[in-house]
Amino acid sequence: MSEALALLAWGDGGWGDEMVFGAFVTLQVATLAFVLGIVFGAGGAAIKLSKVPGVPLIGDLYTTLIRGVPDLITIYIIFFGGGQAAMAVARVFGYTGYIESDPLTTGVIALGIISGAYSTEVIRGAVLAVPKGQIEAAKAAGMSTLTRFHRILIPQVARYALPGLGNVWQLTLKDTSLISVVGLVEIMRQAFVASGSTKEPFTFFVTAAVLYLALTSLSNKVFDKAEIWANRGVRRV
Repeated sequence: MSEALALLAWGDGGWGDEMVFGAFVTLQVATLAFVLGIVFGAGGAAIKLSKVPGVPLIGDLYTTLIRGVPDLITIYIIFFGGGQAAMAVARVFGYTGYIESDPLTTGVIALGIISGAYSTEVIRGAVLAVPKGQIEAAKAAGMSTLTRFHRILIPQVARYALPGLGNVWQLTLKDTSLISVVGLVEIMRQAFVASGSTKEPFTFFVTAAVLYLALTSLSNKVFDKAEIWANRGVRRV
């Protein structure tokens, strides 16, 4: 036990500060990817709910492909494909050098696309759960489309979507462990580096598990509070 505590000490003598820094990077990537995923999800839900013939198929293709392909493959495609796409664009302007994908940007975009596919279904279901009678009553009362959107639709969708989005957040948070393959130093990458340096993998992977558990537990409390806030004034049957 004393040896493990020494390995996790703060400062030059241990890896405790590096592991905590990795946790902050994990939280940063997860937060940015989750927000980006909600943007993708809102757009995807709008596409899937569109009444224009053929348009919903685009949303179906997005959610089917992303949810059907392993997340790690999606990350690799974004990492390597993004670099090649950037170099192709650069060659048009006469630049022939090598452009390397940034691990942080790659992680946020890849996880944003992944979480967006799941958020699409959550938000679409929440929109469909809003009673049509409320929308019709708002129209009858003379509310404009914009007013109906932010006074009727958004509050209701937020209330119905929060539980599902909480699950998407947890998936996104844990999926950050896959970003270690592109070199971003988050929790898992730091655990790999530390275990390789000290030859004590058990200590650091257990520490990584504890850090993930702490983040997910805190997240549960935050989303519980958010659900209580979103459901204020709602009569329980």
